[in-house]
Amino acid sequence: MSQYFDMGEETLWNPSNGPSRLFLRQVALFEEELGLPSGMGPMENDECQIDPSTFETFVNALVERHRRTHHPIVSALSENFTAMALVLAQRAGIQVNWTSSAPPDTADIQVPARTDASVQLDGEARAARLREKAHDLSRFMAR
Repeated sequence: MSQYFDMGEETLWNPSNGPSRLFLRQVALFEEELGLPSGMGPMENDECQIDPSTFETFVNALVERHRRTHHPIVSALSENFTAMALVLAQRAGIQVNWTSSAPPDTADIQVPARTDASVQLDGEARAARLREKAHDLSRFMAR
């Protein structure tokens, strides 16, 4: 069995049930974290319609959050999901805002376990890594 993530008549992703279920559960989690709707409709008859304007706002908020965090665990937990959302956005022709004028997020501060291992990536480096991750994952996200 497989499911379809569609925007209008175009299929953006056609995963099997397991990855689809996990992805939609993560969508709900990030909707709550960001305080924004994702634009992903319910999965009905193995199809999920995506609202382009709402999804664009959601994806840009994900990218902004990822660029601003300086907590390596928060980054690790959100990076793959954000990259997958970027693949869908790119396939939908959504414009992603890669620049940020917002200050770093200081809500979660990482206290380094070892000072020699506390290498921080800046927002631009995190954005580049995210673009690369999205490119790599797109090969595994069948249409």
